[in-house]
Amino acid sequence: MSVLASSMTLTAAQLATHVANNQRENAAIARGLKKQDPELLDHLIELYQHRLLRYLIFLTGRREVAEDLFQETWMRVLIRGGQYDGRARFDTWLFTIARNLVIDLSRKRTMSSLDEMSEGGDDERPFEIVMEGPSPLEQFQARENAAELSEVLLLLEPNYREVLVLRFHEELSLEEIAGVTRAPLSTVKSRLYRGLAALKPEMERIRTLRPAREGAR
Repeated sequence: MSVLASSMTLTAAQLATHVANNQRENAAIARGLKKQDPELLDHLIELYQHRLLRYLIFLTGRREVAEDLFQETWMRVLIRGGQYDGRARFDTWLFTIARNLVIDLSRKRTMSSLDEMSEGGDDERPFEIVMEGPSPLEQFQARENAAELSEVLLLLEPNYREVLVLRFHEELSLEEIAGVTRAPLSTVKSRLYRGLAALKPEMERIRTLRPAREGAR
């Protein structure tokens, strides 16, 4: 067997092991949530608290609102944990709960829901995102600090911002993002493509403003 063939076989075996481990972990979480195991919930909160709060802050644009929804999301996990069957990743299910709470809050406040906010219309034609090298978000993240990245993302349309955060911060696949947002895969691709396109001019604007900010200090 050639070295390349051996390497490919090893990679496939590692992937299969990784998938099997994830499935076992998801099944264990599902069993624990059905029993309302308090130790499991504490472990999940410790494991996902930073990611969940970051997602909610980017989604709402307001930390105080995000913190309230953060608490309510974990209450839903405790109360409705029996609905999680372990077939999907736990973080995908968690983000779906959080997103639904944001939409519910928006409707209660008679605001436009995330799905109704103006985007100029999603083109349902599938976009094939072809990029050589790092994406604009990855380039910016590598050069700038977290505060500046957050500032730029918060300037984008909520639907674009959400997909960018789920894809590049949370590293969800496009299919998983479609599950969280309940949008067709083609729409997810469109939002990602448009979000990356909208990110570039905002990056340039921040860079232009930075010397003036530093001079004012």
